[in-house]
Amino acid sequence: MIPNLIILYIDNPIISSRFYQKLFNKEPDVMFPTWAAFSFKNGLNLGLWSTTASDFASSGEGNRTELSFIVKDIKEVDALYQQWLESGVQIEQEPRQAVFGKTFVALDPDGHRIRVCIPD
Repeated sequence: MIPNLIILYIDNPIISSRFYQKLFNKEPDVMFPTWAAFSFKNGLNLGLWSTTASDFASSGEGNRTELSFIVKDIKEVDALYQQWLESGVQIEQEPRQAVFGKTFVALDPDGHRIRVCIPD
């Protein structure tokens, strides 16, 4: 088995899908009132599931995950940081050196962490 779907619990699929559409430069493959989904050529899928959906059930709260993008080098980390900053993406952690290399963290409209880093 190979994991191929990440689901983020969100408040509003329209707002969140617009955010990710800007980040990915691609429209969602599926858009419903309480669910949106993006698919990628590498087989990964990202689902955005509204916590207001009648079929949503979870006993947890808060955002404890990161959606991470490993990019080829430090120049790409810096370029994405500038691009996202200029487009109004909220930055939680400015670029810095971590144990695994240069990285920064942005936030989506629901507070999910989006990390950009280089391969370790």
